[in-house]
Amino acid sequence: MFYTLATSVPAVFTAANATNMNERKHSANSKPETHGKLIFVVDDEPMLLELASVILQPLGYTVKSFHDANSALEAFKSAKPFPVLLITDYSMHAMNGMDLIKACRQIQPAQKILLISGTVGEDIYRNSPDKPDQFLAKPYHSKQLVDAVEALLSS
Repeated sequence: MFYTLATSVPAVFTAANATNMNERKHSANSKPETHGKLIFVVDDEPMLLELASVILQPLGYTVKSFHDANSALEAFKSAKPFPVLLITDYSMHAMNGMDLIKACRQIQPAQKILLISGTVGEDIYRNSPDKPDQFLAKPYHSKQLVDAVEALLSS
C-alpha cells in the first residue's frame, strides 16, 4: 500500500524530513499546545504506525503505537490520564475500529477519536451510536493527518 506525501516533501521520507515538513506558521492563538500530549495510534500495519509517529512526534505529541485493538484497549483502560486522541484503523484482525471506539467511549465518553480506513467509508458508522469525531480515508497525505489532529484537538 502506498501513502502519498505532500509534493513539497523530499523523495526520501525520514524523521528529519518530517520535522522540516511539519514546520508550520501559526498565530499564537491558532495552534493547540502539543508538548507531550499523548496520542494512541492503532493499526495492524507497522508501516502506518511508524508513519503516524514520524509525522506527529516532531510536532510535540507523544505517540503510543499498538498493533492490535485489544492491546490498545487494555492500555486505554489503565491510562492515567487518558490520551488526548485515539487514532484507529477500521479493519484489524480480532476487533475492528468501531468496536474499539465503542469500548473506549464506555470508559471515557468524551474521548476524541479519529477513524482511518482504506477499506470502508464514513457510511460504516452512519447508524452507529458510537461515532468517531472525524474520519480520514487512506491513503492520506501527511498534511491531512496533521490537519485532522489539530482540528480535533483545538475543538
